[in-house]
Amino acid sequence: MRRQRLCWLGLTPEPERDLPLALAVLRAGGTPEPAAVRRQRQHAERVVLRGKDRTWLEYIEAAAAHVPAQPPRDPVLRDAAVVVAEVVLNHHRLLAGLPGPAYDTVAPERRRLRDFLRTARGAIT
Repeated sequence: MRRQRLCWLGLTPEPERDLPLALAVLRAGGTPEPAAVRRQRQHAERVVLRGKDRTWLEYIEAAAAHVPAQPPRDPVLRDAAVVVAEVVLNHHRLLAGLPGPAYDTVAPERRRLRDFLRTARGAIT
């Protein structure tokens, strides 16, 4: 029997704690309905409880895809995008300590998220 790799579960709690609300905000284009937040939390929970490292990386990649090229003017959307960018960027940095090519694979995404955060932080008044 093949052992399931679970080292990805030991990263940090922020993705499942902070991403659901931020993703719901970005998907709604503003304040989301409570049901949308609940669906995002349930999805994150499914990934954590039943997922594998590949499923987790797909979840994080999908979250990163919601970070726009430029910070939104709307402060609610900008704040949500910053949360997603910070959480995903932190996750990507932690991949350096795990076996496999994931850290190198996400290098372009790390650069994009760093650039986004640099611009977003400069736009915050």
